[in-house]
Parts: sequence; C-alpha cells; structure tokens
Amino acid sequence: MRVALPLLMLSAVCAAQPPTELWLRGYSVIPTPRQVRLSGRTIELDEGWRVDAGGLKPQHIAVRALLQDAADFHGLRLGLGAGPRRIRLLVAPGSVATHAEPELDRQAYRLRLQPDHIEIAGNSDQGLFYGVQTLLQLLRRDEAGRLLAPQGVIEDWPRLALRFLHWDTKHHQDRMETLKRYLDWTARLKANMIAFELEDKFEYPSHPVIGAPGAFTTAQLQELVNYARERFIQIVPDVQAPAHMAYVLKHPEFAHLRADGNNYHSALCDPRTYELIFSMYDDVVKATRGVDYFFVSTDEVYYAGIESQCTRPYNPVNRSLTWVEFVRKARDFLAARGRRILVWAEYPLLPEHVHLLPPDVIDGVIGEEEYLEAENKLGMRQLGYVSMQGSELLFPDHLPVEGQDGRLAAAFEYLRSGRHWRGNPIGVFGAAWDDSGLHNETFWLGWSAVAQWGWNPGAASPEQHAAEFMRLYYGPRVTGMVEIYRSLQRQARAWQRSWDRVVSRVRGPGYGNSYGKGHGTTRYDLTLEAPPLPALPDLKVKPKLWERYADRFREAPARLQENDRLIRDIHENFARAARNHYNLEVLLSLARFIGQHWSLFEAMAAAERSLTEASRAAEAKDPARAVAHLVSACNGIRRQRQRSEQVFAELVAVYEKSRFPKGRAVGGRSFFHVLDDTKDHWADRTPDLSFMMAPERSIGLDQWATELEKILRSYADQHKVPVRGLREARLEE
Repeated sequence: MRVALPLLMLSAVCAAQPPTELWLRGYSVIPTPRQVRLSGRTIELDEGWRVDAGGLKPQHIAVRALLQDAADFHGLRLGLGAGPRRIRLLVAPGSVATHAEPELDRQAYRLRLQPDHIEIAGNSDQGLFYGVQTLLQLLRRDEAGRLLAPQGVIEDWPRLALRFLHWDTKHHQDRMETLKRYLDWTARLKANMIAFELEDKFEYPSHPVIGAPGAFTTAQLQELVNYARERFIQIVPDVQAPAHMAYVLKHPEFAHLRADGNNYHSALCDPRTYELIFSMYDDVVKATRGVDYFFVSTDEVYYAGIESQCTRPYNPVNRSLTWVEFVRKARDFLAARGRRILVWAEYPLLPEHVHLLPPDVIDGVIGEEEYLEAENKLGMRQLGYVSMQGSELLFPDHLPVEGQDGRLAAAFEYLRSGRHWRGNPIGVFGAAWDDSGLHNETFWLGWSAVAQWGWNPGAASPEQHAAEFMRLYYGPRVTGMVEIYRSLQRQARAWQRSWDRVVSRVRGPGYGNSYGKGHGTTRYDLTLEAPPLPALPDLKVKPKLWERYADRFREAPARLQENDRLIRDIHENFARAARNHYNLEVLLSLARFIGQHWSLFEAMAAAERSLTEASRAAEAKDPARAVAHLVSACNGIRRQRQRSEQVFAELVAVYEKSRFPKGRAVGGRSFFHVLDDTKDHWADRTPDLSFMMAPERSIGLDQWATELEKILRSYADQHKVPVRGLREARLEE
C-alpha cells in the first residue's frame, strides 16, 4: 500500500491551528497531553529531589527510565527513597477517569506538579511509564542553568489505542543495537506498536533458503520483542504475502508457486502456496511470543487467481473473492495461534464482498470509502493510514517546499479528519517504505508526527510539531534544524529532478502493474549524457551538453552554494546537539553526497567548454594549447569522479554503522539477488548500496575519460607535443 496523500492546499488549514498552552510557556511534550492545567508558576528540581517508587521495584521500567533519562537528558542524578522533595510513582487503576475502552484506559496517567512534590499516577504500569515520559520532556533549563518544570496538573490518555510505526526492512537490515535504540525512542514518543516488515530478514526455520545471509534468528527476534514489551510496545510481524513475494519466489525451490510465472505474486489456486505462506507465519509467530497481533500484508495483490490452474474465470469478481478467501484462511490459521490479524483492505477487494470478512479483522488502510458501510455493520475496526515516505529518493518530503505542503501537513489533516473517523478506528499506521532505500534516521520526524497525532489528533500544528521534535530529538541548544531538514529536502528533490529518465538499459520490461498484466511494463533508468568526444585528426567537436542541460548547468552553482550552507549548518549543530549525533552524521553524509552531484554538473560543463577551446586551438594551429585544454577536460572529469566515489564510500561507511552491509555474505553463503518481475524499487536495483551511485556511473565518464586520453595522446604524438599534468585513471577504469 503506497497511498499518496494529497500534499497541496493544506497550508491554510494547518496554519489556523494555534500553539498549545505548554508550547506558549516554553515547554514541550510529544505527544501533546490531552488535559493541561497550569498555575503559571514553576518548580525547580535539583539533586536534592528523590524518587519515591512506593511498592515498585527498582528494576521497574518506569523507575529505570526516570533515573536514566533524567541523568542523560538533563544531568539530574536522582536517588531512590523518601525525602522532603520527591517524585512519587504509583500505579492506581482509576487515577484518571477516561470513560474509555480498556485498551485506552490503561494508558492513562495523571501528573501533578507541586513545589516540593511531583506525583505520577498511572491507571496501569503502562500509564505510569507514559507519565514518566511526559515529566522527562517537560523539564528544561533556564538561562541561569536551573532545571524547571511547570506547576500544575496534566491528565492524559490517547485518542487511539494502537499507534503503529512502520519498520520496513525489505532492502536493508538494521543492527540489533540500532533497533533497541529505535525502541527506546518509540517508547519516549508513546507509540506502542511496531509493524516490522520482515521479508527475507528473518531466518524462517521451516524454509531457511528464504532468509538472507545473516537474517535475524528466532532468538534475536524474540529478544527484540521482549525488549519492546518491557517498554509497552508490541513488535507486530508484517509478512508480505501473497504478493510482493519476490523475496521468496525468486528461489528456484518455489518457482512452481509463481502466479503465471511472475515472481512478484504467488499462485493462490495452488494449495501448496498456502502451506508455504502459513509455515512462514508459524515460524514468525514462534519468534514473537507475547504479541497479540499479526500483519497479514495483503499489499497490492494485483493478480489473485490469474494462474491457469484456477477453475474460476479471471475477472474482477473472482479476483476479489480469491482475496477474501486468502484473508479468511489466514485469519483462521492465526486466530488458532492467538493472533488478531490486520490486513490491507484494498484492491482487488470489491465493496460488495466486504461483508464476507471476519469481523475481528482490522482494516489497516481502508482502500475504498465504500468499504466503510459494510465494515461498520460487521463491527470491524480500522487504522488511520498515513505514508511518511513513499518513493522519494534520498530524503522524505516532510515539510512545505516549492509549492507542496509536505507529508507532515497531509498527515496532520488526515489523522484529525480522515475517512477512518467514519468507521470505528482503533489506531494509526505511519508507513515508512524502504522502496527507495532511505536511511531510517531520516524517518524520525515523520514517525514522531504519527505518534503525536495518533495520541492527540489535531492538537499541535505541523509547524509546532517540527520545532518540538528538533528540541526533543537533538536537544534544546540546536539551531536551525527545521531549515536544515527543509534544505536537505529541497536538495534531494532537485537531485531527483536533475537526471534524465530513460528507458532502462539494465532491466527488461516488467510483468505489469495494478491495471493488469502487460500494463506499465516499461522500466526507466536515471542517467545523463556524457560530454562529446572530439574527432581526430582536427579535434572537431559538436557541443551538446550546454544545449541539453543549460538550465541544470545554470542551476548547479546556486545549488552548490545552498549545499555548502547546509553542510556548514549541520557541522555547527554537532557541538550544540545533546543527543543523536549519529543522525546528524547521516544527514551530513547525504548532504555531501548530493553536493558532489552539483560539482559533477560543473565538471561536465567545464569539460565541454575545454573541448570546444581545444577544437578552436587546433583550428588555429596551436596544438600545445589544444593539448592543454584536452588535459584540463580529462583531469576535471577524473577528479570529479574520484571525489564522487570517495564521498559515496564515506556515505556507505556512515550507513553501515547502524545497519549491516547490504547484500552481505555470511558464513560462506552469498545473497541471492534476483529482480522483482513486477516492481522496480530503486533500492532493489543492486544487491548493495551502489544503486545510489548507479545514475552517475551509468553516464560512463570513466570510460569517456579513457577514450579522451587515447585521442589526446594520439593528437599530441601527431603534433609532437608533450603531455604534461595528465591525471592518472583510477584503477577501476
């Protein structure tokens, strides 16, 4: 499900949202609490304060989180025990009268802040933990260095029970310590569900060939689940099937289960398909004990029932019925194992077949407005779905830039007024698709927005939320971080637009798309034309780049200046940031990678100018000057290519601090890379991260420089001119 939320015409709606009371008084909490009553006075905290945990053990996660984050975030080292000034923690059901369903009620807390006494009371352990998170975010230091909190009372609980953040790992695998760090931040944001899209990053003991080399083991996945559950988060496995199955069907062992020979889609009329998929489900259930849900990812099931062995005609009605049959069987299989399923209710499901679904199925997307009447009659629940990343390259479209309002504004409006409110919503889902291979560190602004508006829809405007997020995620001393994001977004979109989009030279036609087999089969590459090569014996050359890329050549210097400012601003914040320096490192590596692209345009423009000058010098019978211009053209391109490859290698090194090398070999087993017959994800073009460099490499500039050197030396030999200062080719050339 890659829903494109409308990004235009939202500014006026979002701009009308006033700042929250806490924010106006200099305090911030994500998500915004539901009820806040402030006295206007402040409380000062210092190390004379104690934590009175009452009957809670010191190992309780709420106690540990308070002590650890108070020290790490605020330099406040609190001791345990009674004292004249204390923070009292207690679990007391009914502390907050929510009158809400139990799944919401247990997440409620009351935070009472008085001069010598702070009390955090949770309706359950989960509510207490959330109250601790609110206190930790409220604390701030004034200019005198005093640690302050507002005096008053906060009563809070979420509007929606299940707040999903989406970890899509189809084209990368994060390290265990990375995912635990992500869980810590998820907990701070009070999100309580992770949809972990596993694909081949799990070992699948029943069919080990499916798991990529080094995939998470059953023990590792359970370790993550246990770590998450302690923080009141469920890691809900998300297994792509019966479509998006190239990670399985690419293997020769399963070739017989490809629908119409298409490795994207399984053959739903073959009972062996169900045996395979359900064995995968069973493997994952056993590795996620303690989790209540399972995402049956019925995503983009375009060709249900297309294979020749199906007895029913292949048409819209039978496609829909085949989809329903799969969901019903999956529901029964997983219900027997204690799991409630979520599905993508979308094409090919027809509205008249919704009533055939089991009522305990949760609709994760509401693909059609027409589904809601039948879902409401069934008593089905829904999620409000927003996509915080779709197919953008390098960096998401978070913010208003160049006439578009961005995904934050779209999510804000949808989560407060979208079609899920016409159903019976139980939660939200914040998608962050891995199709384009963006680093997960670029998703936190979007994920935090989903946590914000899933808890309290419409409470904080997108502008306020972005500012609050920067303060929370990086610390209060950072400056200009929203503009850093905006600049990086602007740079990424300009980078994406600047390439030629040509019929693919590296991939053949695809199988089809959502309109059917044979539709939309053309694949496209990103590339540019290389400069022309001069012809011997007189170095005649026909310039083409300035005619073709004049706008881009003129744009490049300004983009390069913007990039220089972006890099400088990121550098300045390394010293200011109190936390998440690695995130800044990722942003810096992206900025440098994009900056080399603008330098490439300048190098190509300069090379063509040098070739033109060489041709003029040859015509003027000045071979020494002609050779000098040829050397300049060759050197400029080689210098730029060496810089580009160096910057890309640095980016890879930064990325791999938090994730494993893409397409790695482990224990003598190599990654088996086969392209998807239907989809053409940019991040899947290569088994490693080189898909990011593929557009530049496809220009053929290394080979171009080699050919130019041959021409140069031939011309120099012909005219007995020494060749001086020629840069050597890289070994790869």
